[in-house]
Amino acid sequence: MGKIRVAGFSLSLDGFGAGPEQSLTDPLGKRGRELHPWMFGTRMFHQMIGKPGGETGVDNDFAERSMAGFGAFILGRNMFGPIRGDWPDNEWKGWWGDDPPYHAPTYVLTHHPRESIVMEGGTTFHFVSDGIDSALRQARAAAGDLDVKIGGGVSTVRQYLLAGVIDELHFAITPVVLGQGEAMFTGIDLPSLGYRVIEHVPTAAATHIILGR
Repeated sequence: MGKIRVAGFSLSLDGFGAGPEQSLTDPLGKRGRELHPWMFGTRMFHQMIGKPGGETGVDNDFAERSMAGFGAFILGRNMFGPIRGDWPDNEWKGWWGDDPPYHAPTYVLTHHPRESIVMEGGTTFHFVSDGIDSALRQARAAAGDLDVKIGGGVSTVRQYLLAGVIDELHFAITPVVLGQGEAMFTGIDLPSLGYRVIEHVPTAAATHIILGR
């Protein structure tokens, strides 16, 4: 059985993982894009969105690690899209177009059931309305010997942290202060949960922190 991991998750210096007021025009929240320059410039990200070029080096190495070795993904509903409440129809299929970057079964946490969506490239979105434990069981079964990635957003990572099931977390700490947004660590005592820093690598764009236990 593989690990449960968070990988490639960008945070501000003051601990915010997204800006406030997520919308169609601001999918990462207000100023949320400021958290991700370390990723946007990499060769891995350019390949993901079908662009040539991109930088190699440490940031690219961490970007590649952030999507490698996973057999299933878990996302919060806000990561899937801006729609709240009941699904009005089946038109919204995520932010990523017809070929999302997951290429594996992807479980979306929601309070409102919806039929699964088969996308191009091997991604199937499954909507889980009976809680985080159910989503994790399904993701583990789908992943087999590969890892399961808790893909975000902040609320989803926090729930699985507090449940005590995450084996490893990679945060990319970006040198920006947001002041408001979705706070990752409020009320969470990482040492009491058994986490310690096992790797840290600074670059010009971010400091990469790996927490394990």
